[in-house]
Amino acid sequence: MNNFNEMYKKKLKSPDEIAELMQDGFVCASPICSGEPFDIVQSIAKRSAEGKVHDVEIDGLLTLPGPDYLKPEFYDKIKHVSYFLGPGSRKGAQSGQFDYIPANYSDIPSILCSRKLDVCLLNVSPMDKHGYFSMGAYGCVGPAILRSAKHVFVEVNKYMPRTHGENIVHISQVEALCENDRPLPELAVTEPSEDEKKMGSMIAELIPDGATIQLGIGAVAGAIGKALINKKDLGIHTEMFSDSMVDLIEAGVVTNERKNIYRGRTVSAFCYGSRRVYDFIDDNPGVEMLPVDYVNDPYVIAQMDNFISVNSGMEVDFLGQVSAESIGPMPFSGSGGQFDYVKGARLSKGGRSFIAMNSTAKNGTISKIKPMLTPGAAVTTHKNEVDAIVTEYGVAVLKGHSVRERTKSLINIAHPKFRDELAFEAKKMNILI
Repeated sequence: MNNFNEMYKKKLKSPDEIAELMQDGFVCASPICSGEPFDIVQSIAKRSAEGKVHDVEIDGLLTLPGPDYLKPEFYDKIKHVSYFLGPGSRKGAQSGQFDYIPANYSDIPSILCSRKLDVCLLNVSPMDKHGYFSMGAYGCVGPAILRSAKHVFVEVNKYMPRTHGENIVHISQVEALCENDRPLPELAVTEPSEDEKKMGSMIAELIPDGATIQLGIGAVAGAIGKALINKKDLGIHTEMFSDSMVDLIEAGVVTNERKNIYRGRTVSAFCYGSRRVYDFIDDNPGVEMLPVDYVNDPYVIAQMDNFISVNSGMEVDFLGQVSAESIGPMPFSGSGGQFDYVKGARLSKGGRSFIAMNSTAKNGTISKIKPMLTPGAAVTTHKNEVDAIVTEYGVAVLKGHSVRERTKSLINIAHPKFRDELAFEAKKMNILI
């Protein structure tokens, strides 16, 4: 007989009792979105506010609103470091209160581990009869911080699905745990606009049967999912698993049978969507949640033929430099996995990568296609790596083309009201003559 239940009982504490284990200067890390244990971080914030622990740091990515430590009144009490800004951390970073580490998503596990973590904070599924918890909706950076942190605190949540993959935690690895049945954060499913549907259809036409796909976050990804409904034998290897992918699997469009690796299975680093998505991945052997340093490794991606990557951008210049993470010098999100997948698709036999964006911003007053990026804008994807840019007006293939050819193609897919102005600027720069 095992003693896993006895171990569980001995380690079971209240969130406040777990917070009492925190020491001054502890560096904590938590995985993405639903991976953050809400009650534990709330109790850490409370203890910090009471002056009982000082200089605690919580690292994370795509943090969502809710926890107190992200609120302005806690800026001077808890340090937050983000690797990808979410709606919970964006304002704090833009005001200079939170710090931000630029990094490709595939590199974040090793960077986190290099920061000498004291505490691993996880939100997990209930324990099984073998003493294992599942990280559920994520693999992401969870396995890396679990291995490298000195202390492991987990929050057991009945709403966290149990998934297959390299994302398990054994009770023997856990120092303390609490229970909190809190519904997972959900990403609202929105109907794509007409322009987003146009982009989705154009990209879908360029995806062959049997391709393996990665779709980024946003409405364009959803539009592509709908436009792929008549394709056959697609595979999925993606950092984020979402509602549109469930649609494709249930419609029989995705079979994963022509993938070079993990044949027959969908591979993802994390899941973020509606409750339907979390229910779909629960105990589903056809879905593997794996660490992001594997999922997003360009050389892993390159092993799959006809790999198609689709991501979004905020602006692109005549050279083909793409910024997807800042508004000028003001940070907005992060590099994420865009470059990982652009590079991986570039190395894949028959692979393609698309950066999709509406042609304008701010209610049509600003062109996202520009002669030069906004001063201070972060370059997410280098000009030498970009394959194609997509707007609602068409597809501009940049790979293998000169700056003059790129500029002409980009102007052709800009909003018509900006095309003359862009052509004028291109002539001033001696790109067009």
